[in-house]
Amino acid sequence: MEQMVAQDPQLRYRAFVSYSHTDGGFARWLHRRLEGFRLPAAAAGERDRLAPVFLDRAELAAGQDLSQQVREALAASAALVVVASPAARASRWVAQEIALFRELHPDRPVLAALIEGEPDSAFPDPLRRHGDHEVEPLAADFRKDKDGRRLGLIKIVAGLTGLPLDQLVQRDAQTRQRRVMGITAGAVVISLVLATLLVLALRQRAEAQRQRAAAEGMVEFMLTDLRDRLKGVGRLDVMDAVNHKAMEHYAADENLEGLPAEMLGRRARLITAMGEDDHLSGRKAEARAKFAQAYRVTAALLQRQPRDPDRIFNHAQSEYWVGNMDFLSGKKAAAQPRWDAYLRLAKQLEQIDPANRTWQREVGYAHEDLCALALAEPVEPQRALPHCRAAAKIIASLSQAMRNDLQVQLDYSTDMAWVADVELQLGNTEAGLAMREQQRQLADSLPDRFPGDARALQAKMLAALGLATALVKLDRMTEARTAANKALSVADVLHERDPGNRRWQNWRNAARAIANAGSADGLEKARRKP
Repeated sequence: MEQMVAQDPQLRYRAFVSYSHTDGGFARWLHRRLEGFRLPAAAAGERDRLAPVFLDRAELAAGQDLSQQVREALAASAALVVVASPAARASRWVAQEIALFRELHPDRPVLAALIEGEPDSAFPDPLRRHGDHEVEPLAADFRKDKDGRRLGLIKIVAGLTGLPLDQLVQRDAQTRQRRVMGITAGAVVISLVLATLLVLALRQRAEAQRQRAAAEGMVEFMLTDLRDRLKGVGRLDVMDAVNHKAMEHYAADENLEGLPAEMLGRRARLITAMGEDDHLSGRKAEARAKFAQAYRVTAALLQRQPRDPDRIFNHAQSEYWVGNMDFLSGKKAAAQPRWDAYLRLAKQLEQIDPANRTWQREVGYAHEDLCALALAEPVEPQRALPHCRAAAKIIASLSQAMRNDLQVQLDYSTDMAWVADVELQLGNTEAGLAMREQQRQLADSLPDRFPGDARALQAKMLAALGLATALVKLDRMTEARTAANKALSVADVLHERDPGNRRWQNWRNAARAIANAGSADGLEKARRKP
């Protein structure tokens, strides 16, 4: 094989890309990737990239000779990269460029980038002959079932730089590994991958279906695994950035009605996720608008496929979030039909597959929401109690069966809090405090069982704060301050993780107020100050 020669500092171009204009799309891609390839620091010298690389973008006239510009570029190039294909083999221009380069630089490398066909049908004759003898050109096979684009590009770089292939491959693997270490870094990498997929989908229409499928899979990953991991970190800003990057996938689809139902459903889920993050960040108007937008889509999809579990589930989430915004705004009457519909849809899912634990959880969640609604002003404890107990019973059973599922443990903690509040509303003080203490014990165990997850810390903080709040109402201030101080210590840890989390700020302030209060009356007066 031909060997790489040392880089002449007087040469203008690191390489000359020779190609048939039939292969122009690939040639332009290769040109961009070569010029953008970052070399290892130890081998980079003064330049850490392969730029400049010459690519002739002009259509050659039907003459006999190469243009003066092409001749000058060949003379000033350290290497020649030939995009090999049947079209290149048939091109007299490619053959002339190879022959002239070898005439000008007999000792400089000529590399082949095979993109179509076999070597016999793709390599121009001058590529396989040098003078009177045959040569075996250094070749990278870019075909999908061979090296592929990633390894093919690395092989070309190895040929241009003289660096060992295994070193470049290892460095490439290490780079990719570093990018996925840590959830925040992973989100950035995935965003870049999605952006790259979108750009390729626009520029390479022939691969549009494959690109779309890949991008849809990436969005699904963002909505599921990645989102769960980011929730564990507690970084709302990163989740928001990931959501907006995923939303760019749908930006080019002006005719949403023409999208397949699966894509519309995934888009609605993404909008719901963005609304949830707006809600957590205190952007109520933006959250309400997104939930309403998602509601319209999920309702239309459910009307098309009324027995499809995914359609039922997605619209159940829309019913919940629209109702939740009304609930948080004090519009109890408006929230009631939304959450009644949520319970109806959840039970419909459970009827379709009674053994499905996800559907069982949805029924529990719906009861939990109706419990909370009944405890809102005007308080209806008798109406709340059956819903609270139903939710606690369902989630308690699931928590025993799914002890390694953090979300189920969090749900059980929340349900115990609601049952405790109802018992206290009904005057069952000891039962209510006992339930609060049981909740606190569960929540206190979660950070050790699920280390590093912000949701476990949040549950521990809320359990202590909930107990403190209940004790304040009973005017047991010494015990209340003790519980509030425990909540405050955890809230401080959460605040350090994400100072911009509005809900954590509010809970932290509430814990501090109780911890510093002298009496229940004093706490109430402090709250009323402007």
